[in-house]
Amino acid sequence: MAGLTDISSRFPGLADGWARFDGPAGTQVVDSAIDAAAEWQRSGRNANSHGAFPAAWACDALVERVDDVMGELLGANPAGMVYGPSTTANMMALTRAVAHGLGPGDEIVCTTLDHDANVAPWLLAARDSGAVVRMAEFDPAGGRLAADAVTGLVGPATRWVAVTGSSNVIGTMPDVRSITSAAHASGARVAVDGVHLTPHRAVNLSEIGCDVYATSSYKWYGPHAGIMWVEPTLLDELAAYKVRPAPERGPGRLQYGTPSWEALAGVEAAARFLLDTGFEAIEAHEAARFSRLLTGLGDLPGVRVVGPPDTADRAPTLLFLVDGHSPEAVAARLAESRVAVWHGHNYAVEAMGPLGLDEAGGVRAGVCVYIGDDDVDRLLAAVAAL
Repeated sequence: MAGLTDISSRFPGLADGWARFDGPAGTQVVDSAIDAAAEWQRSGRNANSHGAFPAAWACDALVERVDDVMGELLGANPAGMVYGPSTTANMMALTRAVAHGLGPGDEIVCTTLDHDANVAPWLLAARDSGAVVRMAEFDPAGGRLAADAVTGLVGPATRWVAVTGSSNVIGTMPDVRSITSAAHASGARVAVDGVHLTPHRAVNLSEIGCDVYATSSYKWYGPHAGIMWVEPTLLDELAAYKVRPAPERGPGRLQYGTPSWEALAGVEAAARFLLDTGFEAIEAHEAARFSRLLTGLGDLPGVRVVGPPDTADRAPTLLFLVDGHSPEAVAARLAESRVAVWHGHNYAVEAMGPLGLDEAGGVRAGVCVYIGDDDVDRLLAAVAAL
């Protein structure tokens, strides 16, 4: 696409006139994903897999199509796609299986930049196995997580490294490719939380080389669902907790019961929307609006943007504070102007301390494909009115 100026017309949920900067927690759903989910439920194909009748065959075919489009979106082997209700649920299933192979003396490296979905599951795995979690610290001044801050903790005892592809509160993107390469050189595996990366940058897992990559379609214009790619050989080796009739090989080992077929139909459409729109166009559109937002907030007296002052290697998401107002109060006042933002720690609980914040956190605003200049100006005006 040459430009995204009319892209907001693809999102029926925007008809209420709100400026929706709440996308980091869940975007509006694109029309094609809404239609695909509704059409599936009306079609009579809603059944289950591996049956002897056409509706069951349609379920099998749907999974194959979603596997293929997710493989295209992520640059990954389609055989590794695991579907669940959320990334948190998928990571819990993964780490419960991983814990079975860990023991005292083993180490896991996590980071203070991550969403808790890529920290707490590893802490629980360590608790249950006797392993130790070591935390890599990001630089609070610049909001960046240097690769050597992670790899410097990797040693002979390291079994897993868990790292974010992009911070969900300040947007910064670690060099996960370098981290993965160094971890593999020490014999460790790598799990990347790609939830906040996937909507904003083209992802190629064959280049990153990680062993696990998690994403959630409701962060990229689709339904509430989580997709976790696990390297297929590893997927077959994990000591999965599963019911006895579940498959002994493949993604079904980590899927707890029947997937939501209607959600998968929506995932297929949302992934296709990203691919058809193109990440070059997405990145250019978001970068222009984010620069406008970042500069505008920086020019307002009494406003402090937490984290990097620039847009380099960063998803279009920021955290800010307003002097004399709590984050919750700021969010409430912006809502009066029909501007949606989030307040709090946004589940990045380990990041709050290094950023000099308490559990009240800050005000988070994220730019996505349907945010326009008018939306940015409305947010800036609402903040200025404080």
